[in-house]
Amino acid sequence: MNGFASILKIPELRKKILFTLFILVIYRLGSHIPISGVDLDALGKYFNQGAVLGFLNLFSGGGLKRFSIFALGILPYINASIMMQLLMVIWPGLKELAEEGMSGRKQIAQYTRYLAIGIAIMQGVFMSIGFKAFVATDGPFWLFVLYSVVSLVAGACLVMWFGEVITENGIGNGASMLIFIGIIAQMPFYIKNTYILVKGGASIFGVLVLIAVFLAMVVSIVFVQEAQRKVPVQYAKRVVGRKLYGGQNTYIPLRLIQGGVMPIIFASAVLQFPMMFSRYINIEAVQTFFSVYYKYDGVLYNMLYCLLIFFFAYFYTAITFNPQELSDNIKKYGGFIMGVRPGKSTVIYLEKIISKLTLVGAFFLAVVAIVPVFTANVTNVTSFMGLGGTALLIIVGVAMDLVKQIETFIISKRYEGML
Repeated sequence: MNGFASILKIPELRKKILFTLFILVIYRLGSHIPISGVDLDALGKYFNQGAVLGFLNLFSGGGLKRFSIFALGILPYINASIMMQLLMVIWPGLKELAEEGMSGRKQIAQYTRYLAIGIAIMQGVFMSIGFKAFVATDGPFWLFVLYSVVSLVAGACLVMWFGEVITENGIGNGASMLIFIGIIAQMPFYIKNTYILVKGGASIFGVLVLIAVFLAMVVSIVFVQEAQRKVPVQYAKRVVGRKLYGGQNTYIPLRLIQGGVMPIIFASAVLQFPMMFSRYINIEAVQTFFSVYYKYDGVLYNMLYCLLIFFFAYFYTAITFNPQELSDNIKKYGGFIMGVRPGKSTVIYLEKIISKLTLVGAFFLAVVAIVPVFTANVTNVTSFMGLGGTALLIIVGVAMDLVKQIETFIISKRYEGML
């Protein structure tokens, strides 16, 4: 209660939270506005047939199942961000642009928006053509494709803007918040399906085991998200004028998972591409491959999932953590890591530590991703199959990040008041 009262007492924080809630409410309302011309009942039954479609629908906050104007959700922007970050690694021009400061980052952000619009157009065309069997309008099919693509792309652009304004003027990371609220909105659907399964004869013990696994995962996610390696740093004493500076001991906090929830979001987004396009390829061999092997609870899918999680965990760490820059800053202010020489030795030491931490963190993310699928297959309680560890990690990770941002804002305001 004291924390909640502190939030209400700070006008700036209160405005940020209310603004974020306002945008999220508009986003949820938009996900319930369908594009006309589609038989929604038939489409809903089609989505209930498999966990893959349920997983795709989860990231759109239920908008895909209703073929709403926000059916594409924030995924085009996330996919564009992945591609742009990969391009910055292999394209020196983009990397130099990103290192130019604020103006360079703004230009990169603009390129990302253009790429997101291109991806949205491509996905909108494939989606509109793929839903041909559910079209309930008497007009020409090309007209349906035209206005549905325009609606989907406009909706994706609006959702992309929602994410950016939340990041700039609200509280929390905008893209993560939109995915977070979409997952939360689907929870009643999964609970309802579980009730139907139990009513139809499913084991109550199996449901309890699944709930226990989910709770254990939430606890472990919180523990791992908070885990960090403290690298001790000693600063030498130095005299400036008549004052003595330095001489204190401190540490560098290195998180176990540098990228937070981003590696698992990126991996999920990449795996959804083949799933989406496979629905529109009427080749028997392709359909057999995706229905038998490349499915949400299949071995091949989960192996690829784990590999992508490891890849993006290391990739995100590489672009967010620079041991050379950190080593230079330590040396610049007269510091050194105990037992390690300044310079190249410090860089190698930090690289070894972050590599080991990333390995452990990526392994944990992979376990979180596949344990719910394994548990669902063992207990035969498949109602939460579309949710899985991915959604749990996102929910817990975003919630913890939100709480930290609020706490940081409150503490900063208290210091301002003291000054």
